[in-house]
Amino acid sequence: MPLVNLPKTQRGQETLDNLCAAAERVFYRKGYHNSTIKDITKEAQIGLGTFYIYFSDKKSLYVYLLSDYSKFIRKAISKRIAHLTDRRDIEREGLIAFLEVVRDNQYIYNIIWESLYIDKQLFVDYYNDFASHYINYIEQAQSEEVMRKLNPETVAFVLMGIANFVGLRYTMFEKREDFDDIASDVATIYNEGLFFPKD
Repeated sequence: MPLVNLPKTQRGQETLDNLCAAAERVFYRKGYHNSTIKDITKEAQIGLGTFYIYFSDKKSLYVYLLSDYSKFIRKAISKRIAHLTDRRDIEREGLIAFLEVVRDNQYIYNIIWESLYIDKQLFVDYYNDFASHYINYIEQAQSEEVMRKLNPETVAFVLMGIANFVGLRYTMFEKREDFDDIASDVATIYNEGLFFPKD
């Protein structure tokens, strides 16, 4: 069964978008377990029955949001790196794109990470799915001898971990408007390594 009954009209799409935006706000304020469908429809200013046109229950809406976040983040990164060919530049600009997304969409971190306490498999699947897309690019870079031939999955999660925690520091702990210097530091770690060679 699909997560959502996709609308066939522009008006229907606007209603779905409004419903999802309302759910983000409610989940962010109250947390998933303390939120009800009634809370969400009240926030969206729509009737309770309208919810069930699109979703069967609260969890299906939540899972749809997770799926949409993954696509949204990947699309933003793809758009920013579309003109680039050097993997080093791609990693740097991709990091900036990610940081801009999580800075400008304050609900993303809370809602994604809460999935660990709602259904651990959702959390696992979210990051495994993201990694699977990343691995394809890593393997390509390795085959072109741009990256060292290390375990592609390990590399993917290392890069994702850096992006996630740099994002926490500079978009949640502190709101930064410009990420160029941060991305440059991270790129230096990627390109030159963190440690000096042993004597």
